[in-house]
Amino acid sequence: MTGGLRGYELVEVGAPLRPTERDGGPLAEDEVLVEVAGCGLCHTDLGFLYDGVRTRHALPLILGHEIAGVVREAGAAATHLLGAGVVVPAVIPCGACADCRAGHPMICKRQIMPGNDQDGGFATHVRVPAHGLCVVPGFTGDPDAPLGAAGVSLRHLAVVADAVSTPFQAIRRAGLRAGDVAVVIGLGGVGGYAAQIARALGAWVVGIDVSSARLAEAAALGVELTVDATGRASRELRKQVVEACRAAGVPTTRWTILECSGTAAGQSLAFDLLVHGATLCVVGFTLDRLEVRLSNLMAFDARALGNWGCDPAYYPEVVQMALDGRIDIASRVELRPLADIATAFADVHAHRATRRIVLVPSVSA
Repeated sequence: MTGGLRGYELVEVGAPLRPTERDGGPLAEDEVLVEVAGCGLCHTDLGFLYDGVRTRHALPLILGHEIAGVVREAGAAATHLLGAGVVVPAVIPCGACADCRAGHPMICKRQIMPGNDQDGGFATHVRVPAHGLCVVPGFTGDPDAPLGAAGVSLRHLAVVADAVSTPFQAIRRAGLRAGDVAVVIGLGGVGGYAAQIARALGAWVVGIDVSSARLAEAAALGVELTVDATGRASRELRKQVVEACRAAGVPTTRWTILECSGTAAGQSLAFDLLVHGATLCVVGFTLDRLEVRLSNLMAFDARALGNWGCDPAYYPEVVQMALDGRIDIASRVELRPLADIATAFADVHAHRATRRIVLVPSVSA
């Protein structure tokens, strides 16, 4: 790497992110230097800053793992990527270890997550392995230029790196098919995209949240049933969903339940919504503990699946869905200058942000 980079690093839990500069060094053969077009602000980043969730790399560390950008420099084995617009997977498996070769890349012990294992995308540039990158088709060099039928920019596609791809992998793992019922709990960033993906794949979608604004937005996007969970018991909510499914002539069994709220209340509700043959996908994260009766999985012949990131092999399909407009990206994203990172963190932490914030190094206030 011929030059340095500028960014914002976490130095201590709860302390303001500190402006920093990193000196450049030579790129490895399979490394590239990506000029950051945008980096999304994820609740995982909030966990690192506010909640004491430990990063795997010692502090100080530049956070940010939801990255899109342009390859500006490349190691000897990656020169074919120079000038390409890319989405950087939030988790990049090595591709060569026993777990990767056996088809389990997301448990790779040599995986790299920017902003966790190494410096991330809240910076002007980020250096990452080349082998995991997803090249964006149609990119001509301008990160603001509209791409595909949807007219989204490379900057907006930063959210594909995690908020969109993570629920996509969960849905694929669940085996969701057209005509199935998908129940999404928590319609914020990740959950909102989960609902869209499920609809795009032909499912009958139920969206559950405590925010009237999120429920209205989901309904406008075509979610068939929106349910306000505020102050309501799980049994009552389950009964409502079952009755709605019967009235619509869709299955009351084999639901795919996607827990995206990352709250103990949401996870408890997700477990209470189990029906025969259900698949419970845990997509959101919380440090809170939960008490459930695991025997329900046996009694309902159901299953529960975790989901860590997304296999890079899925990214081209997800990017294409965004470019085609089957997943609405632009209206759910707010671009802000990277220099306003402190305000952005505070707004998301205080639930003042209504859209996914993508921080952009070259956008002025």
